[in-house]
Amino acid sequence: MQAYSIYFKGRYQAAFVFFHSKFTPHYKTMQHPAIQKASIDFLKTLGKHNNRDWFTAHKEKYTDAHNNIIDFASSLLGEMSKHDTIETPSGKASLFRIYKDVRFSKDKTPYNTHWNGGFRRATKKLRGGYYYHIEPGNTFAACGFWAPNTADLARIRQDIAANYKDWKKMLANKTLVSTFGALQGEQLISAPRGYEKDHPAIELLRYKQFILKHHFTNAEVLATDFVTQMNGVFKKMRPFLDFMSEILTTDANGENVL
Repeated sequence: MQAYSIYFKGRYQAAFVFFHSKFTPHYKTMQHPAIQKASIDFLKTLGKHNNRDWFTAHKEKYTDAHNNIIDFASSLLGEMSKHDTIETPSGKASLFRIYKDVRFSKDKTPYNTHWNGGFRRATKKLRGGYYYHIEPGNTFAACGFWAPNTADLARIRQDIAANYKDWKKMLANKTLVSTFGALQGEQLISAPRGYEKDHPAIELLRYKQFILKHHFTNAEVLATDFVTQMNGVFKKMRPFLDFMSEILTTDANGENVL
């Protein structure tokens, strides 16, 4: 059996996540709903005819594709709930609207040409969230902190400054690097206020967002085991999310603030 260790701020805590075993029981496993090619083709065609008249004329195709993505998200939520505590009540509730808010956008096309949604982690102890994005040539799973509030960002930077060796070790974890590459997110051009430009962790201190992302090929998206693939990627995000949760639920002395 395979397992990996979760790293928490200078210490390892064993966490056994079983990916496979030669002792697999001989019973029929449940088949997860696959994303249908028609659901992807709808997005491609919508990209060429992104207007209300065409969308209205093809509403039935949209409904079929939308229901397919709901089924996918519902199955994904069921699998994720086995290894994390999710607040989002259903796959349908996780899915974002295809209708765009164009009030403040230069692009006035009325519809998104992708399916996307997110899962919120439950309780104040579990911070961060999961995001899925399904688009021809640009499908990915992501997690992290897209817009941390002022207090959270200050606490994260405080911990980076004090424990940057732990951060660098966590971000250098082989499983994390092989699955997600480097930490992503917007960064300041220079040092944040209150920190020296030559701080040994200045590259981390400049981050305003803290995101992990993994891309999937078009073939992977249409595979019958795509729910399993995406769930596996989300599962590998847990060490990062738990690391961040520990920081955001404690003060600089490690005392619980909840």
